[in-house]
Amino acid sequence: MRRRRRKWLSPLTRRILAVNLVAPALLAVGMLYLDQYEEALVSGELQALRTQAELIAAAVGEGAVEAQGYAGSAVPLIPMTTHSINADTARQMVRRLADLGGMRVRLFDGNGLLVGDSRLLVGHGGAVQVSDLPPVEDKSLMGQLRRAYDWLRGSIAFRRDVQPYIERPEQTAGDYDEVVVALEVGESGSSVRRRRDGTMVLSAAVPVQHYKQVVGAVMVSKGADEVDRSVFEVRLAVLKLAAVTLGATVLLSLYLAAAIARPLTRLAVAAERVRSGHGRAQTIPDLSSRRDEIGDLSASLREMTETLWHRMDAIEAFAADVAHEIKNPLTSLRSAVETTARIKDPEQQRRLMAVILDDVQRMNRLISDISDASRLDAELSRAEVEPVALRVLLETLVTIHDASDAEGAPRFVLQAPEDDELVVPGLEGRLAQVFRNLMGNAASFSPPGGTVTVKAVRDETVVRVTVEDEGPGIPPGKERDIFNRFYTQRPAGEKFGTHSGLGLSISKQIVDAHRGAIRAENRKGPEGRVVGARFVVTLPADPAEAERRSVRDGGRLSRTSTTT
Repeated sequence: MRRRRRKWLSPLTRRILAVNLVAPALLAVGMLYLDQYEEALVSGELQALRTQAELIAAAVGEGAVEAQGYAGSAVPLIPMTTHSINADTARQMVRRLADLGGMRVRLFDGNGLLVGDSRLLVGHGGAVQVSDLPPVEDKSLMGQLRRAYDWLRGSIAFRRDVQPYIERPEQTAGDYDEVVVALEVGESGSSVRRRRDGTMVLSAAVPVQHYKQVVGAVMVSKGADEVDRSVFEVRLAVLKLAAVTLGATVLLSLYLAAAIARPLTRLAVAAERVRSGHGRAQTIPDLSSRRDEIGDLSASLREMTETLWHRMDAIEAFAADVAHEIKNPLTSLRSAVETTARIKDPEQQRRLMAVILDDVQRMNRLISDISDASRLDAELSRAEVEPVALRVLLETLVTIHDASDAEGAPRFVLQAPEDDELVVPGLEGRLAQVFRNLMGNAASFSPPGGTVTVKAVRDETVVRVTVEDEGPGIPPGKERDIFNRFYTQRPAGEKFGTHSGLGLSISKQIVDAHRGAIRAENRKGPEGRVVGARFVVTLPADPAEAERRSVRDGGRLSRTSTTT
């Protein structure tokens, strides 16, 4: 398997960072668009400009407007006096009032011509335009942030619906919509424009009236420096908070990634070492103390590794046992063949040929049992379990054994409840093999005319089956050894080699695969003497059947029937 080269940030760490950084990043970017807050500030500034413009217009209307005489014929039927703005007086008022408010004031007459501008100083030598000095460049970190913010603001153009600010050399009222409205309609107006550098210009225009006659318009304008500064401070505060949030998110994400990715990497490296290593020195780290999914994974990998080692040990022991068991008949067969080639007596040759035939049959039987045992694990792992009625199965096996007409064969007795099928989940064929093997062993050890008793009962969540005989019992200390492979302990007088010693071993393997248990013990009489052997098989009962039976019976005791 090709190993992935380890990097400073693992793919899992990068994914965790990407997912966790999305929300803070969106917050930081979204806070750059403080439209509602900016609109509120702009609206307040425009209202203040409109109020100042109204005050200036009232002052100009009272102090800088003069009469122009009669309009029309020399002797009018209705005398009417027209008024106009006195340019010299108006200029002085505009300049002084503008200095008080820190704003720019422009005055247009009734014809839309520019009469006065607070930034124009008119003298005998002509007009001089006054402009503010540029601010001193701030080289501090805050100044650099402000310049970067101004560049970003100009690039993104947060208020894309704002008109550009254009100031022509010869200004007229037609250059400004709000001034046109003030002159023609007599109503105040306001506007927001943007310079090329991205800064905003706020303006408000109010008509100058004298006795309800519109004689001009006052336009008051100023830069939106206060608005920009306020919005910048809010955005800077939000960005600081976002930066702290991003930093905390990165640290927490790295911690989370380390808590997840690093243990997984350790497990992967350990698993690779186990796969490619030799011996059992390489082990899976024990992370079960974490008490989470990674701890569960570590425990599962450790259990799987131990199971694999046990399986390898079992395969190794099985191979050694098979080699040993096959070697015995092969040695006997070889000796018989070599002897047959040397002797000439036909009777002795016939007896040796019988020995050879027995050894061949013994090897054939042994190989068949070994093949069955080797296929058992795969079959048990692949097959689907089904509900198995043990009472019906045991009745069938007892009937088959009782049908034997062999002389001296033992009698089989089945004791099982009539109203309980004793259903267990499992493989019917393999369970039948277990009980057939136990009954066969009991029959072979029972004396002529003896009795083999098979009992089956339900004990809460399990079904317990016992097979009892009246034979010599189990040698002391061999209650567990009889389940080992190739263990043979046959009755006296039985022909050697008729059993491979795998029957009980296979039975235990089948019962273990069904999550059950099998054990052997001696039956003892009143005086403590061994009167036979007892094999006990415990299997988990089918949960659905147990629940249905509990509801149906309501706790009633089952009746037991005896089948012979």
